Amino acid sequence: MRYSEQFMDHIEYAFNAFCKIVLRHEAINAWRDLKRKEAREVSLDYLMSERYFEPSAMDSYFERQEKPTVFLVLGTEVIVDDERLATALSRLPQLRQEVLLLYYFVGYRDEAIGRLYGRCRSSINRRRNVALKQLRKEWERLKHEE
Repeated sequence: MRYSEQFMDHIEYAFNAFCKIVLRHEAINAWRDLKRKEAREVSLDYLMSERYFEPSAMDSYFERQEKPTVFLVLGTEVIVDDERLATALSRLPQLRQEVLLLYYFVGYRDEAIGRLYGRCRSSINRRRNVALKQLRKEWERLKHEE
């Protein structure tokens, strides 16, 4: 079926009008987004002129002010830099201490820790939660001693 020339011109004009409307609304949305960003964001130049601060941060993994504490867990050395955390960990019973160190520092999961100690996953999970509660108490106790 052949369309008339007049109908084809109408289709072309309608499509052009549609495209213009879409582009106009996209321009409005982009303008709104820019205004919203401008209202919420602060220029870095403005921040630098108001108050001096270091625009970058340096991790201090290898710059130690205090001597790190080393725990030996199943032949793996675990280094704890924070003195208060190391003291709190050392006050825990041996099994709870090892479960926390294996889970959080070595990266073992409950199933793997359970296989090492001949326990099921849920038992290790419960021991870990109890050890965390006890670690929090020791942490608070050390915090109040300071």
